Amino acid sequence: MDNSLRVNLGERSYDLFFGAAILGRLRAELDAARAAGRRVAIVTDAQVAVRQAAALDSLGGEHPRLVLPAGEGTKCLASLGRVWDFLAENRIDRGSLLVAVGGGVIGDLAGFAAASYLRGIPFIQVPTTLLAMVDSSVGGKTGINLGAGKNLVGAFHQPAAVHVDTALLATLPPREFAAGMAEVIKYGLLGDAALLARLEREPLTFASADLAAVVRRCCAIKAGIVEADERETAAEGGRALLNLGHTFGHAIEQVTGYGFYLHGEAVAVGLCAAARLSEKLGLIGAAEVIRVEAVVAAHALPVRLREPLPLEALVAAMGRDKKVRAGGLRFVVLRALGEAATLGGVEPALAAAAFREVGAV
Repeated sequence: MDNSLRVNLGERSYDLFFGAAILGRLRAELDAARAAGRRVAIVTDAQVAVRQAAALDSLGGEHPRLVLPAGEGTKCLASLGRVWDFLAENRIDRGSLLVAVGGGVIGDLAGFAAASYLRGIPFIQVPTTLLAMVDSSVGGKTGINLGAGKNLVGAFHQPAAVHVDTALLATLPPREFAAGMAEVIKYGLLGDAALLARLEREPLTFASADLAAVVRRCCAIKAGIVEADERETAAEGGRALLNLGHTFGHAIEQVTGYGFYLHGEAVAVGLCAAARLSEKLGLIGAAEVIRVEAVVAAHALPVRLREPLPLEALVAAMGRDKKVRAGGLRFVVLRALGEAATLGGVEPALAAAAFREVGAV
């Protein structure tokens, strides 16, 4: 397996590095930066600080470190202010480096801080969860949540590099590994039938011999989509395809208050709802819906809501989704397993019916 991958975005291009126990490369980069007079600051969360203490220390104990509470609730305006203050207190300037060590919450939050502090400073992603490795650390989407919805405030700010050290997954709880698999399944559904078939044959686990190769494949799919539509401006398809299952999933997260479901768990239910919507639109058949639910369940993910949620609140939350255009909601649907498309003008009753079938009332 090639241990690197280039995201080609002109002057914003950067490399992803893959492997087990590869943070020595990053330590060398940080040492060189410090020797050249550049400051380095690290942002992480309390869980990572405990589980990955050795990895954090390997990056250099001399670098100032901000440890934030773990969980989706940290991805908020108050935490953003804490990161800004931390950067200012440590005299971080435009030549400095901010290193985000954590899952999607820390990556999105620190990335947005890097995008906005001094109108933009470089940052490096060190994802510590499967979900962040295959999805959120790549592509430059940064941001925070509002009470009105998820990821409603943010910026496009590409990292300077991403270091994907799969050895960090050894301490990841099974529930969080499963949550990351929702994004892996998503990539198979939206654009790689061979990847989906591999997941159907045998569930992917930390012990799987091809784990690193699957992670790299997901990143390559996303890199290709980002290169073609970096800022999600394509009229159809493009980067919006990466939101397969997310319109439903984000609504579930919002209605349940960000925390009852892990992001990947909500997306897993969303993938099943998206498959059912696709069936109602005549794009796929019942057999394909069964396959989607089977591969989701095989990876220890929910196919239905754990407890009923009010349909009216879920539909209202979908109406605040980022993909709303001219007052109308666009869905990512399946034309086949391995091929997705964006679709506007979906009859609201069909989306509501899909939500009912996964447990809304």
